[in-house]
Amino acid sequence: MSDLDDPGARTGPWWGYGKGKTALEWLFATGRIAAYRTSGFKRLYDLPDRVIPAEYLHAEAVDRLDAYRELLVLAARHHGIGTTTDLADYYRLHIPTARPLVRELAAAGKLTEVAVDGWAEPAYMDPAAVTPRRIRGTALLSPFDSLIWNRERTERLHGFHYRIEIYVPKPRRRYGYYVLPVLHDGELVGRVDLKAHRDRSRLEVRGAFGEPAVTPGSYVAGLAARIGELAAWEGLAGVDIADHGDLAPLLRSRL
Repeated sequence: MSDLDDPGARTGPWWGYGKGKTALEWLFATGRIAAYRTSGFKRLYDLPDRVIPAEYLHAEAVDRLDAYRELLVLAARHHGIGTTTDLADYYRLHIPTARPLVRELAAAGKLTEVAVDGWAEPAYMDPAAVTPRRIRGTALLSPFDSLIWNRERTERLHGFHYRIEIYVPKPRRRYGYYVLPVLHDGELVGRVDLKAHRDRSRLEVRGAFGEPAVTPGSYVAGLAARIGELAAWEGLAGVDIADHGDLAPLLRSRL
C-alpha cells in the first residue's frame, strides 16, 4: 500500500480499506496478482510468476469439488476428529457444499464416521489415525492459534469459552484486551492478559484467571515459567503482576 501513489483514505479504524487496498485485494482474489507476508508481517503484492513456483502456477487446474475432497481429508488428518462443520471450517470451506462430500468420502472409506458422546452431529476421522501420545507441559497460546480459532469447537472439546476482546469496548471486557489461553497437559486451564511496557522494560500481567474445574497448583509453576520466558524473549527486564484475577497472588509468589 505504501508504494501506491494514491491509496485513498481508509473507510474504518480496524479493517477499513482505501480504494487502493480494495483494488489490490480484488486483483489478488481473482488471481491477477499474488501476495505474501514478510518476516515483519508486512503484506506484499507481486506478479504471480515471481511468487508462485512455475510447477504450481502452470499446473493443470484442479476441479473445485476434487479440491474440496482433498482439503476435507487433510482437515480430518489435522483435526484428529471433527464434525462436518469442524472439517469445513479448517480451510474455510462452504459448509453446505462440504456436507454431501463428507458423506461421500465416508462411504468411500476415505473418512471414518464415529459417534462422540455429547456431540449432536456425527464426527469423522482419518482411517489411518492413531491415538497420539499425551503431551505434558504448559504453554501460552496466541489468540489466533489453530487450536482455538474455531471457538465453538474449542468450547465443545474443552469446555473453555474464549472470545478475543481487543474489539470489545473496555467497560464490557471480562478478562482483558489481549488475553492468551493457557494450555497445560493438553487441557485449556486458564488465561492471562499481558502487556509489554517497553519504555520501562517490564511485562505486565494485567489479569490472570484459572478455570474453576482445574486446581491451579498443578500448572501455576509452569505458567510462571512461560511468562518469565516470554518477558526474556521480548527483551524485557522483568514481570509485574496486577491484582486482577484469582491466579494473580499465586503467580506473584512464583515470580
